[in-house]
Amino acid sequence: MEYDKSSIHRLKRIEGQIKGVLGMMEQGKDCREVVTQLSATRNAIDRAMGVIVSANLEKCVRENVVKGEGTDHLVKEAVNLLIKSR
Repeated sequence: MEYDKSSIHRLKRIEGQIKGVLGMMEQGKDCREVVTQLSATRNAIDRAMGVIVSANLEKCVRENVVKGEGTDHLVKEAVNLLIKSR
């Protein structure tokens, strides 16, 4: 699968967030601040996974429609993938 530039950019921002959290830890910042930033990072990762799965699902559904094949299994697979990631 080819990933679009916005998904890659999203992950680079998350990488920056992680580096920021590491910096906070090295500076001895308060636990609440570190956990707040880790929570924000986790939410960003969850959103990135959703964007990636939805883009892939859309592509697969289009391909199956063109082929005249069903799409129900694709939706179930995408939902299961997101559920397992939690």
